[in-house]
Amino acid sequence: MSDEIENKSGYQTQSSETMNEYSGAAVGDVDYVRPAEIPEQDLYHGHTFLTKWVFCQDAKVIGVQYFLTAVFTGIVGLILSWLMRLQLGFPELAGFMTAEHYYQFVTMHGMIMVVYFLTALFLGGFGNYLIPLMVGARDMVFPYVNMLSFWMFFVAVAVLMASFFVPGGPTGSGWTLYPPQAILDGTPGSGAGILLMLISLSLFVIGFTMGGLNYLITVLQARTRGMTLMRMPLTVWGIFTATVLAMLAFPALLVSSIMMTLDKVLGTSFFMPTILKAGEVLEYGGGSPILFQHLFWFFGHPEVYIVALPAFGIVSDLISVHARKNIFGYRMMVWAIVGIGALSFFVWAHHMYVSGMNPWFGFFFASTTLIIAVPTAMKVYNWILTLWRGNIRINTVMLWCLGFIVTFVNGGITGIFLGNVSVDVPLSDTYFVVAHFHMVMGIAPLMVIMGAVYHWFPLVAGRMLHEGLGKWHFWITFLGAYSIYFPMHYLGFIGVPRRYFEMYDSPYMTSGVGLNEFISLAAFIVGAAQFILIYNIIKTLKTGKPAGKNPWKANSLEWHTSTVPPEHGNFGERLPVVHRWAYDYSVPGAKEDFMPQTTPPSEVTNTEVEKT
Repeated sequence: MSDEIENKSGYQTQSSETMNEYSGAAVGDVDYVRPAEIPEQDLYHGHTFLTKWVFCQDAKVIGVQYFLTAVFTGIVGLILSWLMRLQLGFPELAGFMTAEHYYQFVTMHGMIMVVYFLTALFLGGFGNYLIPLMVGARDMVFPYVNMLSFWMFFVAVAVLMASFFVPGGPTGSGWTLYPPQAILDGTPGSGAGILLMLISLSLFVIGFTMGGLNYLITVLQARTRGMTLMRMPLTVWGIFTATVLAMLAFPALLVSSIMMTLDKVLGTSFFMPTILKAGEVLEYGGGSPILFQHLFWFFGHPEVYIVALPAFGIVSDLISVHARKNIFGYRMMVWAIVGIGALSFFVWAHHMYVSGMNPWFGFFFASTTLIIAVPTAMKVYNWILTLWRGNIRINTVMLWCLGFIVTFVNGGITGIFLGNVSVDVPLSDTYFVVAHFHMVMGIAPLMVIMGAVYHWFPLVAGRMLHEGLGKWHFWITFLGAYSIYFPMHYLGFIGVPRRYFEMYDSPYMTSGVGLNEFISLAAFIVGAAQFILIYNIIKTLKTGKPAGKNPWKANSLEWHTSTVPPEHGNFGERLPVVHRWAYDYSVPGAKEDFMPQTTPPSEVTNTEVEKT
C-alpha cells in the first residue's frame, strides 16, 4: 500500500524550488513527509552490568526480562498440570498427593497460566520488544517507569511463589478465588496462602499500570514521521487495544483483591454474608459473594481478549509475511480488533449463568456473547482470504499460524455452545468447559507465541532457529493438544465434573477411566515437547546459522534497524521515515516481492500499490 505517484493521488507536481523551511524537502515532492513535531528522545545508556542488564531502561532488554520471567512461571504451571493429570489418570502413582494439594495445584496452575504467563508474555514481553521498533521510536517514552514496571512484576511473581512455602501452602480455592470459601477455615491455604495471592495480584496490577501507560503514550505520541495509525502493523494494534482493555479491567481485579484482603484481615463484610459454622454464627454479615463474581469476571472476560488481541495482531503479521501477500481487509481487521475490545466489557456474566443471578441477565449476556462472535469470525475470514492464492511458505512459523487458526475456530465454536444459557447450565462445571477454555485461551495463544518466537528470534539473537526441530515441536504439540482436549469434550457431555480430586467410584466415570489415562499420557508428552524449543534456543545461540539482516524479507520497521540485533536507540543516527503500510508483498510490477515501509513512492513507479 502506498501513495500513487500519479496526479490522482492527491500530490500536486511542483518545482523542486518550493521547499519546506524546516525539512528542506520539496513540498510538492511525492516523497515529502512533514517534519517531526517533537525533538528526539534523550536516552540513558547503561555502562555497567547492573545498568545494562539488571536495572536496564532499554525496552528490548526489559521485554526479554519479562519473557524469561513469564517462561519460568509457565514451567511452574506446567509442572502443576502434570501433577494434576497424574492424580486424575494414575491415582495409584500419586499417593503423595492429598485432596488439599490437588486443589492448591488447580488454583495456582490457573492463575499462573492466565495472568503471570500469558498476559505477561504478550504485553510485557512482545509489547516491550516490538512496540518501539514497529512504530519507529527510540524507546518507550518513559524508560525509567518501564523498568519499574518489570521489577514490580518480578516482585509479584516472587510473592506468588513464596505462597508455596508458607504454613498451609498456597490457596486452594480455585483460580477464580470465590468467597466465602477462599478465606474461610477449611479451605486449603486460607491463611497466608490467600493473602499472598491477593497481594501478588495487587502488585501485578500496579506494575502493569505503569507499563500500560508507557505502551499507550508511545503508540500515540512517539511514532516516527509518516507512521500514521492506519500504517501501523496489526501487532501494534492488537497490543495497543489489549492495553486499553487492561487499563480498564485490571482496576476491578485490584479493588476486589483489596476488598477481600480487608474481609480476611480486618473482618469486613464486602463479600461475606451471614454464615453459620458448626452451629455458631460468624462475625460476618451483609456482604455479597455474587458481587465478587461480577467484579472478578468484569476483569476476567476482558482478560481473555487481553491475551487474544495481541495474538490476533501477531498472527496477522506472521501470515502476511510468510504467505507473501498483503493482509486482506486491513481496516476491517483494525476495526474488528477495536470492536472486540469494546464488546468484551459487555459479556462477563456468561460465566455466571449458574450463580443465581436474574434470568434476564442471562438473556442479555447470551445475546452479547453471540454478537462478539461476529467481529471475531471476520478476523478468521480475513486470515483465510490472506492465505488464498498466496505464495505460502510452509515453514515452522506458518505451521504454528495454521495450527492457531484451526484451534481457535474449534475453541470458538464450543464457546458459542456455552454462551447459550440452556446449553451452559448442564455443561457448566464439567470437563466441557475445561476443554473449551484451554483450546481458546491456552493452546491457541500458545501457538501464536511459538510462531512469534520462531519468527522474531533471528531479530533478538541474530541467528536462525533450527527448522527441523521446530517442525517436530509443532506436530507433537498440535496433535497432542487435540489428544488432550477433544476427549475432554466427551467427558463433559457425559457429565464428568471438573475440579474433582477423586471420582473413580462414581457413575460418571464408567466410560471415562481409560479416556482419562489417555488424556494424562498426552499431557505428559505435550508438556515435555515444549522443552524442544528450549533445547533449540540453547543450540542456536551456540552454533545456529547467522540470520543476517531481514531474513524473512519483511516490510515492518523492526527488520530495518541499523544493526541486528538492534542496539539501544534502535535506529542509529536518524529515525526512519515511513511512506506506506507494512503489507506491500508481491506487488505486481515491483522488482522484489516485498517493499519496506521506508521505501518512498518515487522508487515504486509502474506498480499497483494501494494508497494509505
